[in-house]
Amino acid sequence: MLRYLTAGESHGPALTAIVDGYPSGVTLDLALINSELKRRQGGYGRGKRQTLETDVVIIDSGTWHGVTTGGPITLRLVNNDAKLERLSEPASPRGGHVDLAGSLANQTGIRQVLERASARETAIRVAAGALAKVLLRVVGIEVFGYVLEVGGVVATPVAHDAATRDASPVYTLNPGVDAAITAAIDAAKEAGDTLGGVVETIVTGCPLGLGSHAQWDRKLDARLAYAVMSIQAIKGVEVGLGFEAARRPGSRVMDPIAYDAAHPDDDRRFGFRRPTNHAGGIEGGTSNGETIVVRAAKKPISTLAARGPSVNMATKTPQPASYERSDVCAVPAASVIVENVVAFEIAAALLDRYVATSLDALRASIATQHEITREHLKAWGSGANQAAT
Repeated sequence: MLRYLTAGESHGPALTAIVDGYPSGVTLDLALINSELKRRQGGYGRGKRQTLETDVVIIDSGTWHGVTTGGPITLRLVNNDAKLERLSEPASPRGGHVDLAGSLANQTGIRQVLERASARETAIRVAAGALAKVLLRVVGIEVFGYVLEVGGVVATPVAHDAATRDASPVYTLNPGVDAAITAAIDAAKEAGDTLGGVVETIVTGCPLGLGSHAQWDRKLDARLAYAVMSIQAIKGVEVGLGFEAARRPGSRVMDPIAYDAAHPDDDRRFGFRRPTNHAGGIEGGTSNGETIVVRAAKKPISTLAARGPSVNMATKTPQPASYERSDVCAVPAASVIVENVVAFEIAAALLDRYVATSLDALRASIATQHEITREHLKAWGSGANQAAT
């Protein structure tokens, strides 16, 4: 069971994650992990905090000479802007944040809850997801995220490559609309406002059979939705067509099945093909070998330079909401966060399916299971399968 926990506050000494269940024998790619952390800090519309931090992962346990041991892996990011004990208590809670509900529920001040609830925590989640990416790449699975929409400006992909995305100031796959998006961000900043948007992540090379139809909490789409929805400011998650499926008749939602006799032995789809992928690569909670497609809607950040109505916690009288340093638009960063959170869940589902504690054992398990599936297909319709059919 691959899992992780995070700890740390926005302005505390450091952010930490402990990753448990990661296989031994994987050579770590620190450059990959740090490049994902750097991408998270980028994107047009980010605030001053990103110029203060230089997120570079420190690994405190679980490796030997750069290779994973199978023990818990401790990831740490040092906060350059560590000043938690010097920060004052906000006088009034901010609408859209946990300030009011959290401080009352935990019988604390606002500062104690907002520091932990801060989206700064997602930096260490990106590190954990990038660690999962290292494993996924070894077995041929790629996870790729980008921005689809910001502030109502839609960036329909016209390319599907990292070079196009990484050259975009807002991480889209449509250079033709980038100027319109940056202009919208500038206008929001001038008005003391913020912008949200929609991001998408695709997973390619994912084998058939991850997840399960048998129990609700093992369904792959449910696990992905749970993980992505847990990201700060994410208010909606879709797989495949998502909400659009509710607007169509069934004939325009289901994905027809065909068989390619020329490629019966591929290890991802075993010869089966789909002319469409409305399901987003997951049917009945189980990956079907097609590209997995996950979208997330990120609300605009609720910390506004223009403030908003609130109440002074001491006097209970009207007072503008307190202001904490923030971004105008963090949608590009959200695309990186969602991408890496999805990567971790795919890696966890992979290890659930092909149970292994080492990389060699994982490769062997994948090969064995795929051979069993091929033999099962060859025997289909024979006496061995009559009882099942």
